[in-house]
Amino acid sequence: MDEILKSFGLSSQIVLVAIVTLGVFTSLLAVALPALSGSKLKSRMKAVALERDQIRARERARLATEKERSRGLRQEDSRGFAGAVVERLNLRKALVDDNTVAALRAAGYRGQRPLTMFLFARVTLPLVFFAIAAFYIFGLGFMASWPGTVRILVFLIAGYIGFYIPVILVKNKATKRRQSISRAWPDALDLLLICVESGNSIEAAFRRVAEEIGIQSIPLAEELILLTAELSFLPDRKAAYENLVARTGLDGVKAVCTALIQAERYGTPLGQALRVMAQENRDMRMNMAEKKAAALPPKLTVPMIVFFLPVLFAVILGPAMIRVIGLE
Repeated sequence: MDEILKSFGLSSQIVLVAIVTLGVFTSLLAVALPALSGSKLKSRMKAVALERDQIRARERARLATEKERSRGLRQEDSRGFAGAVVERLNLRKALVDDNTVAALRAAGYRGQRPLTMFLFARVTLPLVFFAIAAFYIFGLGFMASWPGTVRILVFLIAGYIGFYIPVILVKNKATKRRQSISRAWPDALDLLLICVESGNSIEAAFRRVAEEIGIQSIPLAEELILLTAELSFLPDRKAAYENLVARTGLDGVKAVCTALIQAERYGTPLGQALRVMAQENRDMRMNMAEKKAAALPPKLTVPMIVFFLPVLFAVILGPAMIRVIGLE
């Protein structure tokens, strides 16, 4: 080591003094920096106020943009071909009710444009299925030996299926969204509990949870962002929670929203209510998993009979059959 240091023109004493000097300097710096920095309370409060003002301005601008867009949706829809068909046939009055709008919202389709396309699909798909059925039945001679009434009945059934396919697709999409939200909801409540207990307001907590939970469930992140906007600008906070319940349609979300409404009304701590709700939702998720696991044996009975038993019989009886055939 000494030879290496001498090759650079140094000695062990010089290196030792440099190390000690560096250690003393870093120690003094670590002690002096907190004293020189002073209190950051005012700067932090100012930063929080600025961030709150920025969030408020951004949300107001976004809601104003969405309001203007919703005003122009009917005009844009009426200009397009699908909107013209819907308006000409007056399908909104004939096919639209509160359940239809709620189903579209549960599936993640909001606004007038998805509703217009849904109604247009319910009108055009029966015609498409009628054309396909007519091509196969009357053009290619499919089911030629069948009676004419049966062929006409199949033709009508094809149109009926085309009429209800959009409803089935919307229900499937809503079911998938509910499954995604129900799986991520207990984890979202745990994150919400952490944010609330750390001192965040309920709006800031929902916003933070929406940013973090998007990795696990995008539908839940969307619903929480909408809830945050409604909590900030609706005159009644209870309406915001009720809208979330109506959009999701889940018992766990309804229970949590009811607990939050009661906590704000009677002044009970949010942390305690969220902790209880998080535990209950975790138990519900575990019960659902156990229920699916318990339903597996009956569901596996038919596949085992159809696929496993023939192979098992072939393996067991195959050598004996080969010997019998060989002896004969």
